[in-house]
Amino acid sequence: QVQLVESGGGLVQPGGSLSLSCAASGSLFRVNNMGWYRQAPGEEREFVAIITNGGTPVYANSVKGRFTISRTNAKNWVYLRIDDLKPEDTAVYYCCAHDRDGTVYWGQGTQVTVSS
Repeated sequence: QVQLVESGGGLVQPGGSLSLSCAASGSLFRVNNMGWYRQAPGEEREFVAIITNGGTPVYANSVKGRFTISRTNAKNWVYLRIDDLKPEDTAVYYCCAHDRDGTVYWGQGTQVTVSS
């Protein structure tokens, strides 16, 4: 089992920046990829970014150049830096971790609201 707890969301003005954090605990030795998804009101959850077991970041086209994913070597923290925030970035952001057998663990989410 892997437990994930996100933090760092909030209300930000357009053009601002925000850093989200996700604390991971449990059977981290089983974790391969870690990443972030988001879900806007009335929309399905969508992929944002992932960092592979080897440390390679992969981004959704819609966030390339503004979002930066990183993690600690121990995989106990994964971060998402968001720059130049736009109203369409408003969503609940979820941290995820992929187990070596294919199980995906999710955090409870953190709300990001972009508004002036």
